[in-house]
Amino acid sequence: MPKPLALVTRMDAATEAVWKETLTEALPEETILAFHEMSENQRREAELAIVANPDPADVAELLNIQWIHSLWAGVERLVAELGPGVVPIVRLVDPELARVMAEAVLAWTFYLQRDMPAYRTAQEKAQWAPRDYRHPRDVTVGLLGLGELGKAAADRLKAAGFNVIGWSRSPKTLGMIETLSGESGFEHVLAASDILVCLMPLTEDTRGMLNSRRFARMKPGAAIINFARGPIVVDADLIAALDAGQLSHAVLDVFAEEPLPASSALWAHPSITVLPHISGPTDRFTAAGIVAANIRNWRQTGNLPKTVDIKAGY
Repeated sequence: MPKPLALVTRMDAATEAVWKETLTEALPEETILAFHEMSENQRREAELAIVANPDPADVAELLNIQWIHSLWAGVERLVAELGPGVVPIVRLVDPELARVMAEAVLAWTFYLQRDMPAYRTAQEKAQWAPRDYRHPRDVTVGLLGLGELGKAAADRLKAAGFNVIGWSRSPKTLGMIETLSGESGFEHVLAASDILVCLMPLTEDTRGMLNSRRFARMKPGAAIINFARGPIVVDADLIAALDAGQLSHAVLDVFAEEPLPASSALWAHPSITVLPHISGPTDRFTAAGIVAANIRNWRQTGNLPKTVDIKAGY
């Protein structure tokens, strides 16, 4: 009889129960127990934890776990809270998440390419103000981050006719799309992009990377989409760049504090579109299927999927 798997989350009870049910349906041969319902002996026996932003104190009580499987693609909070001595962590790599994120990138790129913010403002002023059409081929979209999400987004944007360029920390090749790396490559993407899309993980290197110095390097009137993590963008610098006309608009789906406080200046800024972190929702059914496949493979072979680079943070 396999030893129990611990489900450790900071979800509300109802949401956690739904996830437990979905995971159990995907892994009927396993015994999955929420941390709070495990006995002391079961916590000691557990070999693996399935987690979603768990309390580090709870994870610390699972003395014999061999690895951790995250239900989320983003693991920077998990890595930071569990510390450098943590057991191997596997993050969720779900093609469905990549598809949904690419869909969102394309949708909000069209929003900016077709001047929707300007038409919203014109409507508020009861102004009939048609604008010249910009063909996608004349719009350069720069992608920061060429992991699974960035690759999927690049394919969708290219198929829609946009001129797509991409940047990643290390050199990558991506079909017919121009890819760059390093500081000089980063500067090139900033200067060339009409719309800059951020899909980077949050690390010590990326925290605050989109700031006043970087905004000044961008094409005057360029726009930004941040679907990565809020702290990558320095909010005060972004507002200053928008107010100065250096940037035309920002679509923000992620923030340093979520939910975004009602007192935040971002809500009311006329050149900012605020979204409630909806660009890349996790599908619990596909996620559970991927977690189940990884756990079954581990049971059968002892092999782990690709694990997180703790030093890099992702």
